[in-house]
Amino acid sequence: MTKEHIPGGLLIAIEGIDGAGKSTLARGLADALEQAGAEVVLSKEPTNGPWGTQLRASAATGRLSPQEEVELLLRDRRQHVEELVVPALARGAVVILDRYFPSMVAYQGAAGLPVDELLQLNAFAPRPHLLLLLDLPPATGLARIRARGDVPNHFETAQNLERCRAIFQQLDLPGKQVIDASRSEAEVMGDARAAIATALARRADGQGGPLRRFHGQDAAPAAGR
Repeated sequence: MTKEHIPGGLLIAIEGIDGAGKSTLARGLADALEQAGAEVVLSKEPTNGPWGTQLRASAATGRLSPQEEVELLLRDRRQHVEELVVPALARGAVVILDRYFPSMVAYQGAAGLPVDELLQLNAFAPRPHLLLLLDLPPATGLARIRARGDVPNHFETAQNLERCRAIFQQLDLPGKQVIDASRSEAEVMGDARAAIATALARRADGQGGPLRRFHGQDAAPAAGR
């Protein structure tokens, strides 16, 4: 199957609190879409660029203020959008992001910054065609973090993650699909693939053949918000 059989120019953001399974889902979806013939660009935020690297280095110490984190996140996102996201969409690729601007809104919002102002600061960032919100209780996410041998950092407390979760749930953004991430990896993947198949079907004007190959059946509406 050639790449032109899958409609491109699709931006997918995967969001949720720590331990929700975002990275696992992003990799699985990228593999499935590539097998179906799409050009896929898989990326993440913060990136591995200079601003993102500085942010990750600070995560272990918590020395940055919420405002300082916002400044670095915005610098990182502008570079990411200009150098990778927009060019990939322009050439028709499917772009999958493991975290995007909603994470900044949720986490910095949980730290006390106004959510509306955080959204406005990100007005330059293209809105996802599909926002997959992996939702689960913080206790489950923290248990998964510990089970994989990691130690939760200063952001990853039950109280902070609950505040983040509430903001994620309240965000009113186009293309938002909430997925119960407390279930098995296979169930989460199935819901995500259904949501993407529906988005692709809309962009392909109902051409079903390649979508059946991606989703495993005719595209059907995914669970709503």
